[in-house]
Amino acid sequence: MRMVLGNEILPKSYITAVHADEILDNAHIFSHLREATQDLDVIFAASAKRRKNFSSFSLDEAVEKIMGLPQTAQIGLVFGNERTGLTSQDLHHSNFRFTIPQAGRQPSYNLASAVLLTLFRISINGRINPSEASKEKLISRKEQEDCICLILQKLEKVKFLHSTNRRHVTEMMYDLLGRMCMTEKDRLLLLALFSKGVGSEVLSIESKDKAKERRHGK
Repeated sequence: MRMVLGNEILPKSYITAVHADEILDNAHIFSHLREATQDLDVIFAASAKRRKNFSSFSLDEAVEKIMGLPQTAQIGLVFGNERTGLTSQDLHHSNFRFTIPQAGRQPSYNLASAVLLTLFRISINGRINPSEASKEKLISRKEQEDCICLILQKLEKVKFLHSTNRRHVTEMMYDLLGRMCMTEKDRLLLLALFSKGVGSEVLSIESKDKAKERRHGK
């Protein structure tokens, strides 16, 4: 278990963790979600709140995707705290988002229930035969995020990304590229496209637009 905390686990936590002292003793503490996910390959984040720029799956759909990942994939499940949940910035560190169905009026489950329901749903689902799932090794979340950051920098360099659309485009790119679950081949292709193909084309289109504006005296 990995926990993102501002400090170490407090002694009073052991009072409510009945028969779970060993779990707390072996928990890994991180100061930021990015640090906690960097060595993993695919991250599934639970969020009851719908986000404009991030797609979301049902719990069943998320479990189906988990079962279809390569056997070697290091998979992480991320849950926010009970008061605020996960922020949009937190979702930058995930590949997929999912929601847990609920019949009542409460907007979300408490943390313990959300974790229990998710793990139970995974445990009763049979793993797909390895021959049916992709065998190509996935790159780590750190390598994925580094790739996305480089692409965003290139988009900003050609002025496709700017102050009025930065948040919107950034979130959509994290969502789109995160859902790829990149392999090394994917990463190299994307960087080549945005370095030599898409980047220059965007710049070319922009130059033509400016030329039209000059001709029309704008």
